[in-house]
Amino acid sequence: MENIVLYLLILVIPLIATVNINSCYAKYKGIDNKKKLSGFEVARKILDENGLNDMYIVEVKGSLSDHYDPNQKVVRLSTDVFHGETIAAIAVAAHECGHAIQDKENYTWMRIRSMLWPVVNFGTYMAYILFFISILFQLIDFLMISIVVVLLGLIFQLVTLPVEFDASKRALKFLKKYDLVEKKEYEGTEKVLKAAAYTYVASVLSSILNLVRLLLLSSERNRRS
Repeated sequence: MENIVLYLLILVIPLIATVNINSCYAKYKGIDNKKKLSGFEVARKILDENGLNDMYIVEVKGSLSDHYDPNQKVVRLSTDVFHGETIAAIAVAAHECGHAIQDKENYTWMRIRSMLWPVVNFGTYMAYILFFISILFQLIDFLMISIVVVLLGLIFQLVTLPVEFDASKRALKFLKKYDLVEKKEYEGTEKVLKAAAYTYVASVLSSILNLVRLLLLSSERNRRS
């Protein structure tokens, strides 16, 4: 019964967060900002004001595919955000600029996340190799491999949380400081950024529950053996 409940929570929590961000984004994607600023214009203003005049802002395909590329030092905005003059567009654009400025300032949690990524990536890659070995030769405990993979992912997600929350905090500050959004629209941008942040929180909760489920399975199996 415990496992069934955990399974349901693991599925439902991220689903609720996804529905929330999609509905919130859809709502404010349909509301133009009064200053008629596009996501590109907002991003350009924020970057220029923070000494990143030479940083490129490029358009990418997809919905909510916006991100800051720390390797290429480029802010990538989806078509709706790049060209959009909506409250959602300027909120997302400002958030991604927050990441660019974190990078410029060597923000501690971003540095930690960058250092962890190769370790997590390699660990996950090795876990999949061990998974296939366990299937072929039954030499390795598949359950323990699963626990390691989930644990590595959870550590990375936990480090990601302060990075994302700080980027949103910076975004709201920039929008107000540079007079990029009217007072009545500020609440809308805040809601979009909070909804996006909740997706990361939901991922962390889901991973924690999945880890608990796997540990319970392992404990149960040990009791039987």
